[in-house]
Amino acid sequence: MTDLYDIPVKTIDGGAMKLDRYRGKTMLIVNVASRCGYTPQYEALETLYRRFQDRDFVVLGFPCNQFGQQEPGSEADIRTFCTERYGVTFPMFAKIDVNGENAHPLYRYLTSQKKGLLGRKAIAWNFTKFLVDKNGTVLRRYGPRRKPEDIEEDVARLV
Repeated sequence: MTDLYDIPVKTIDGGAMKLDRYRGKTMLIVNVASRCGYTPQYEALETLYRRFQDRDFVVLGFPCNQFGQQEPGSEADIRTFCTERYGVTFPMFAKIDVNGENAHPLYRYLTSQKKGLLGRKAIAWNFTKFLVDKNGTVLRRYGPRRKPEDIEEDVARLV
């Protein structure tokens, strides 16, 4: 797969779509989890989304249960948790794998475009973030420790 926008995804409500819906937008794509030490980043991700959404910016959340079983719930459980606990309004998607044989095509694409620390292709943990420009180019990869507020300047330059 050579075009990010052709990748099919499933929304947290079970709907099928392609990322083409976000063509022309700056995207921050994040693998998320509800029971992770980094889970409070949801609040800052939502703040970033609200700050720049009117400038064609979107955060896309992809729940993943591959790291310490920190996302064990159903999509309905995840949606409820995110909206009630953190007021999440940015698009959320169905649970996926980000590493291994069953890695979702989106994460196969993202990790092929931007390697992590020491050239590592695999996602190290929840809340790894990929910044994608309005043309679909993967510009940056941020590890889980990089807080959303620490990358706001990068986002602001693109929107």
